Amino acid sequence: MARLHSRRAPMHEINVVPYADVMIVLLVIFMVTAPLAVPGVIELPSVERAPTAKPVPIEILIAEGGALALRERDAAGRVVAERPIAREDLPRLVKDPKTPVLVAGDRNVKYEAVIALLDELRAHGVERVGLQVKPRR
Repeated sequence: MARLHSRRAPMHEINVVPYADVMIVLLVIFMVTAPLAVPGVIELPSVERAPTAKPVPIEILIAEGGALALRERDAAGRVVAERPIAREDLPRLVKDPKTPVLVAGDRNVKYEAVIALLDELRAHGVERVGLQVKPRR
C-alpha cells in the first residue's frame, strides 16, 4: 500500500494569509470611521494689538560755525520749536538712551564736526544715532 503524503507547509514557515485578512479588515474599519472623527478644536486666547507710538527723534542741527540747535517736532512730524543749545547740554538732553537722535549738518559744515558730534553722543550712551538728509528734488 502506498503511503499518502500530505502537502502541508513545514512547521518553520509562517502562513501570512490570516494576517493579510486581518489587515484588510482593519483598513476598511479605519477608512469608514476616519471621516466621522471630529478633529479637536483648540480655542486660543486673543489679544488686541496695542498701538505702538513711534518715538519722536531728537534732532540736533549743526550750523556752519559749529553752533548747535535743537529742533523739536510733535507726534505728527511738524516742527514745534527750534532753539540753540550748548555742547554741555547734550547729556541732559538725551535722558533715555533708546530715544533716537538725528544729526543734521548744514551744507557748509565740515564732515569732521558731524563725526565729532556723533562720537560725543555715542560717548553719552545714545544707542540710536542717525544722519538726517534732505531728499534731492
